[in-house]
Amino acid sequence: MKTCLSSSLKKNISLFHRLLPLDSSFDFITREINLGNTPCYFISINGMCDLEIIQRLFSDIQTDNFQKKALENHNSLPDFVKDQFFYAQISFVDSVNDILHNLLSGPSLLMIDGYSQALLIDTRKYPSRSPQEPDTEKVIQGAKDGFVETLLTNCNLLRRRLRSPNLTFSLHTLGSVSVTDVCISYLKDICDINLLQSIEHRLNHLETDCLTMGIQSLKELMVKKSILHPFPNCFITSRPDVAASYLAEGYLLLLVDNSPFALVLPCNIFQFTQSPEDYYKSPLIGTYQRILRFFCLLLSLFLMPLVLYFSYHPNFLSDSLQGLLLENSSFLAVFIYIFFIELGLDLFKYASSHSASGYSSSLAIVGGLLIGDMAIRLQWVSEEILFYGAATLLSSLAISSIELSDAIKIFRLILLLLIGCFPNFGLWVGIFLFFISLITTPVFGKKSYFWPLFPFHWESLKTLLFRSPTFKAQPESLKKNNQDNRS
Repeated sequence: MKTCLSSSLKKNISLFHRLLPLDSSFDFITREINLGNTPCYFISINGMCDLEIIQRLFSDIQTDNFQKKALENHNSLPDFVKDQFFYAQISFVDSVNDILHNLLSGPSLLMIDGYSQALLIDTRKYPSRSPQEPDTEKVIQGAKDGFVETLLTNCNLLRRRLRSPNLTFSLHTLGSVSVTDVCISYLKDICDINLLQSIEHRLNHLETDCLTMGIQSLKELMVKKSILHPFPNCFITSRPDVAASYLAEGYLLLLVDNSPFALVLPCNIFQFTQSPEDYYKSPLIGTYQRILRFFCLLLSLFLMPLVLYFSYHPNFLSDSLQGLLLENSSFLAVFIYIFFIELGLDLFKYASSHSASGYSSSLAIVGGLLIGDMAIRLQWVSEEILFYGAATLLSSLAISSIELSDAIKIFRLILLLLIGCFPNFGLWVGIFLFFISLITTPVFGKKSYFWPLFPFHWESLKTLLFRSPTFKAQPESLKKNNQDNRS
């Protein structure tokens, strides 16, 4: 049931003292002021408002000219606001729920005696860091800015790159406790209208208390998947230039307040194999880097399992290739060596990513020189297995998507376990499970996870596999692709 304001200022003040901790919470700013002879009550939140606008507001109220043009000299409240408050965006609200939502988002509230409508003055000024280049998507020659935790700043970064009148930001609110702002960004002339309606319907019917982990929580609510699907099914980027390029292709973005990421919908597997660095290099170098990245995907997944598999079946290799395997080592010893290397390298990778920057180089020296050398001397691992493990780790780091790299790591461990338990057919069972999990990975909107490979669309697939010159590689929009599929 909608609760509305009263025309009595005293009742409204009493109501908001019951709804908000105005007396016990130090960050609320409250003032009793007069507009001429009319009493008013002002509420704002310290730290979320622009103090310069508030100071100007109170300074103007105290002037003689303002008092002469007081509220009682105007025919209506909108006429008074239009005449006096010309430097801030103001809206009229009578719903208590709407007032609470907006007040806790930053705007200031001004309640006036005798009126059942209050003024919401847009004085928002959120604390935020400067747009810096994200650590996980660094480029050498590209732009050095990135999304931040402020939703309005992220929208401005996109608007700066796409100055199209069709660029639209549709705002929604999620979470009964957190009341988090979620924004849908799209170009309305080329986006998929059916997909847009599906996203809006999904957001309007999501039931959650709060988005505790920001964009990650929203991603898991939008597309639900089981533990048997480790592959990423939603593409996330921290770079405004990458997000703008997806908008220009007809994709839709989800931006969440307090999250420095953009969620790209719909999703396909090829998005995780690309890097913005490809487009800041010449077409030939960009194509070489992309092909090398595909090779690293295969190397990261199959190198260690194949070493373990051929150590049990050395006769499958020629005499020259058998020299790559361990000599005088049992299958069990190779299995233990490989798992020791896998867990050890993951430990150092995890420790270096969560340690302070000043300790990263020291940690690398300790891990690479001391522990690695001592492990070989103590015969906990062999030099060959250590080399293969380092090559696998290097291939994993070359994959542009951390989520895809982690998913491949999980399946690499599954392959190793299956080969260790069932040396004869474990590799083939693991490959079968890998493709089953990949094929059944759910995506939003019932789109194909393998588009444009399935359904096949060569022109779009060609731009994903090869880096073409800009004048030849104008992207295919999803809207046009949907029309081609229907035809």
